[in-house]
Amino acid sequence: MASDAASARVRPVDPRLVRYASASRAFFVAIAAVGVAQTAVVVAFAWLLTQAITRAIGGTSWAELTTVLVALAVVAALRAVLLWARESLAARASARVQLQLRERLVGAVGRLGPGWLAGRNTAKLAVTAGRGLEALDAYFGRYLPQLVLTVIATPVLVAVMWWQDWVSGLTVLLTLPLIPLFMVLIGLATRTVQQKQWQTLGRLAARFADTVQGLSTLKVFGRQHRAAASIEKVTDAYRGETMRVLRVSFLSGFALELLASISVAIVAVSIGFRLLDGSLTLGVGLFVLLLAPEAYLPLRQVGVQFHAAAEGVAATDDVFAVLDAASARAGEADAAGVPASTGAREEIGTREGSSALIGPPERRNPPVGPPTTGLLEVRDLRVHRGDLLLPSVTFTAAPGTVTLIEGPSGSGKSSLLAALRGAASFEGEASLDGIPVVRLRASDWLAWAGQQPGLIAGTIAAGVALGDPAGEGDPALIARALDLAEAHGLDPAQELGVQGAGLSGGQAQRVAVARALYRHLRGLAPVIALDEPSSALDAETEARLWTNLRGVADAGATVLLVSHRRSARAIADRILSLAARPIAGHAEVPV
Repeated sequence: MASDAASARVRPVDPRLVRYASASRAFFVAIAAVGVAQTAVVVAFAWLLTQAITRAIGGTSWAELTTVLVALAVVAALRAVLLWARESLAARASARVQLQLRERLVGAVGRLGPGWLAGRNTAKLAVTAGRGLEALDAYFGRYLPQLVLTVIATPVLVAVMWWQDWVSGLTVLLTLPLIPLFMVLIGLATRTVQQKQWQTLGRLAARFADTVQGLSTLKVFGRQHRAAASIEKVTDAYRGETMRVLRVSFLSGFALELLASISVAIVAVSIGFRLLDGSLTLGVGLFVLLLAPEAYLPLRQVGVQFHAAAEGVAATDDVFAVLDAASARAGEADAAGVPASTGAREEIGTREGSSALIGPPERRNPPVGPPTTGLLEVRDLRVHRGDLLLPSVTFTAAPGTVTLIEGPSGSGKSSLLAALRGAASFEGEASLDGIPVVRLRASDWLAWAGQQPGLIAGTIAAGVALGDPAGEGDPALIARALDLAEAHGLDPAQELGVQGAGLSGGQAQRVAVARALYRHLRGLAPVIALDEPSSALDAETEARLWTNLRGVADAGATVLLVSHRRSARAIADRILSLAARPIAGHAEVPV
C-alpha cells in the first residue's frame, strides 16, 4: 500500500481511483471516445477554415464557398455538442465516484472498528467525506477530461502538422516538452502548498467542533475568548495557505501561457519566412498555423485545471489512506488465518481462564445468524491497551440474570464492554450461545448504552428506534422503553438537535438507555450492556431504574451492568469486581 501512495505522488492519475471507484473505469472509456471525436473535429475545423480563406482569396464562386462555410458551421456545432457531452459525462461520473468512495469510506471505517476511529480526527474525516469528495467535481469535470484529451489530441495534432510541414512539426516537437517540464516543477510546489491548506482546514474543523462541544465549560472557566482567538489564528493560517495556493496557481498559469505563446510565435515566424520565399504554400502554412495553438492547448489546460482539482486530489489521498488501511487489515487477517483486530485498543479488567488469540472484526469468517438465547461465556479474556495486555477476565452471564461489573475508575469496566462490542482487541475466548463473538455482528446480539449518550438529531422516537429494520419503529415499544428507562415524561415526538441538544444530561442518558432497551424488546438483541446508566440520575430515579432492569432480566434478558453505585448490588445475580491495578486480579461474587 505504501508503494501505491508513493506512485500516486508522481502519476497524473492515482491508480487507486480506478481500483476503489469502478465508475471511473467507464468514465475513462467514454471520455476517451469523446476525446477522439474532439481531436477529429479540431483537425476538420482547421482544414475547413483554411479552405474557406484560401478559396475566398483565390476568387472561388459563392456557391462553392457556401458549401465550405456550411460544413464549417456543422463542425463548429459538433464541437459544441462534444463539449457538452464531455461536461455531462464528467458530472455523472463525478457524482457516481463520490457516492462509491463515500460508501467505501463508511464501510472501511466500519471494518476498522470504533477502536480505530477513536484515535482519529473525526471532524477532519467528516470534512473529507463531505467537502473533500465534493471537490472531485473539478477533478472529474476539468482535470481528467483535459488529461485524456491531451494524451489523445497532442500526438495526433503533432503528427498531422509533421505530415503537412515537417519543419513546423519538428518545432512543436522540440518546444512541447518544456510545458510538461514546467508543469511538473510547478505541480510539486502546488501539491505541497495544497496539502498544507487541506491539513489546515482539517485542524480548523476539529478546533471548531471541539470548541462548540465544550463551549459551556470554556465559559465557566473564562476561556471562551482564548478559544475564539485560537480559532481565529487557525482561520488566518488557512487564509494564508489559500492565498499561497492562489499565488502558485496564477504563477503557473502565467508561465504555461508564456511558454505556449513563445512556441506558437516561433512556428508562426518560421511559416511567415517560408511563405515569403515561396517554399511553403498559403494553404499548408495557414492550416499548420491554425493547428499549432491547438497542439499546445491541451497541455496548458492540464496545468491550469490541475490547480482547480488540487483540493479534490488532496481529499482523495485521505480517503485512499483509510481504504488502504482497511485493505491492509484484511490482508493481515488472511495471512494470519484469523480475524483481524479492530485498531485502537482499550483497557480491561481481570479473571481466570483460557488462551487463543482473538481480535474483534475485521472478520475473516463470514458472520453467522443472530443468537437466540443470550448465554454469554467469557474465558480468560485479556484486552489490549496500547502495548499493555491486561489480566484475564472470566465470567458467564446467562439469560434471566444481571451481571454487575464494578471497580474503581480505570479498572477496565468500560473496556470489557468495548472488547465485547468490537471496539478493542483482545486475547481469549468470548462466545454467545457457543458462537465466538468475533463471528457475530454486535448489532445482532448486543443492545448497548455507553457513558456518552451518543444521540442524533431528530425526534426522540427516532433516536430510541435507531437501527430498527422497520425504519420508524414500533410506537408502543418506544413508549415502553422510555417508561422502563424512567424517561416517560419525555415526548417521543420532541425534536432534538445535534448530539441530543435540547435534553439535560440525565434525560439524554435515559434516552440512551431506552434505545438499548428498545432494541432488546424488539427482539433484536438478547444481551443488554449498560455502562454507568445512572451516573446522572438522583437516588430515587436510580432505584426505579434498577427495579425496571431487574424486571427486564427476569423476563429473559441477559443484562451486563457497569456501575460504581453500591445500590446496583441489590439487583445483581453475579458481581464481577475489577481491581484498580491490572496486576491485582479480580473476584466474582455470586449473589
